[in-house]
Amino acid sequence: MSQRKRLSNTQSSSQSRRQPSTVAAQEEDEDTTYTQPSTSQVQRGLEKLTPSQVDQKTAEVVQYFLVKDQKKIPIRRADLVKHVVKEYRTIYPEIMKRAARIFETVFGLKLVEIDTKNHMYILINRFETAEAASPITNPTNPKMGLLFVILSVIFMKGGVVRENLIWNTLKKLRVDPGEKHEEFGDVKKVVTDEFVRQRYLEYVRIPHTEPVEHEFRWGQRSEIEVSKAKILEFMGELHEQDPQSWRQQYREAHQSNPTQAGGTQR
Repeated sequence: MSQRKRLSNTQSSSQSRRQPSTVAAQEEDEDTTYTQPSTSQVQRGLEKLTPSQVDQKTAEVVQYFLVKDQKKIPIRRADLVKHVVKEYRTIYPEIMKRAARIFETVFGLKLVEIDTKNHMYILINRFETAEAASPITNPTNPKMGLLFVILSVIFMKGGVVRENLIWNTLKKLRVDPGEKHEEFGDVKKVVTDEFVRQRYLEYVRIPHTEPVEHEFRWGQRSEIEVSKAKILEFMGELHEQDPQSWRQQYREAHQSNPTQAGGTQR
């Protein structure tokens, strides 16, 4: 009896330990339960609602984006459906289409699905793309200035750099990742956590390195928001050198830029 009781308790304990991970997995996979409705399903859904109901829900989505975008962290479709769209999920595509139109015409913003696999969105200023001054290429915020330096180093070094090069570059600028900075606080956390969550940077472990090493790449947001041509212009001014002297970078900077090629759909 005692053995069976111990076995039962062990199984129960094991199940209770597994349960949180199962719940977490369900939350992680939540978006897989959402199927994008067809055009006919959207139409039928709209027929059941009044125009004011659709407008109200669209306004809620717009407000949700504007609040969340302040932290520059991409917004997941799963969170949007769960917390805002809710029972209106059958007309989700129509709501997003209307929200995108409002962002463009009222706020001068472009709604971009930055990650089509995991369905994540960001807002970018369509007036501050490659042809104009973006907040990163022409930074007024100190953190954006820090990011600009890092993106410039990565771009000029071929798109991938080991983290030591970034830390050494920052040290030359008197920004030591090992010390608390009066402006940025924990520099290493800002670079490897905040900028990564905002999708400005990718911070990837290099396999088979001991001690463990990482490398940096441009993130998805940077590829959309940042003009490589303007970075090259800056480097030319900094080194008093013709930007065309960096042939590979010049060629890459003047290929089809996502912000130039993408345009704004109306």
